[in-house]
Amino acid sequence: MRMKDVSAEPADAGLPPLSARSVVLSLLLGTHPPELPVKDLIRFVEPFGIGGSTLRAALSRMTAAGDLRRTGDAVYGLSDRLLARQRRQDEAVRPRTRAWRGEWEMLVVTVTGRDPAARADLRTRLTSLRLAELREGVWLRPANLARPFPADLAATTQSYTARPDRPAPELAADLWPLTTWSATARALLARVSASRLPADRFTVFAAAVRHLLTDPVLPPELLPAHWPGDELRAAYAEYRAELSAPTGNPAG
Repeated sequence: MRMKDVSAEPADAGLPPLSARSVVLSLLLGTHPPELPVKDLIRFVEPFGIGGSTLRAALSRMTAAGDLRRTGDAVYGLSDRLLARQRRQDEAVRPRTRAWRGEWEMLVVTVTGRDPAARADLRTRLTSLRLAELREGVWLRPANLARPFPADLAATTQSYTARPDRPAPELAADLWPLTTWSATARALLARVSASRLPADRFTVFAAAVRHLLTDPVLPPELLPAHWPGDELRAAYAEYRAELSAPTGNPAG
């Protein structure tokens, strides 16, 4: 893929230009293994209007902040904290599911008196597990994901298997903004089709990955008709394969 003669901004005005930090993180989060030499990073960010001095300043700030680590002579990779984020992103693109038999996972928060930061962190973790909050302290989702709960959650939550009385499609529609999610996914797919320049496509697919992280990955029978989740995943997988080709750039 040629990176010259590309625009510095996405073709669709609804997606703002990416900062140096955002471009580097999106690039490394989609790269396996997630590390690249500075010379490759400079080549990649140039079409976004980001110069070498701006990139090096961003790399220094990101290293100091714990986002990156220097792994060799002028080679930067993701920190351990962001390696965990990469694993979540990979799972978002290729979630592991199992047959759904009508049961729901339910987690009840059992610890009280936590400070706001601790509550916010727990909420973020439960959301990343694709659980939704039914009411304060009660989180649930259909039991169709093949993934264990982190062991340390046992210190703050109690897990159950439940069969809610409410019709499952009605409950799912209340727990997740399915219509909005679907509309955003279709808008991203339209932008993918309309984007021809490499920098534009990278920006759109970075937004697509962020959107896939919020996909509840529900059983098909609980989803609205023509759900675009698999279509968006397939488009992103095709894009990664395109960029992994010998003529492509080190991105994902």
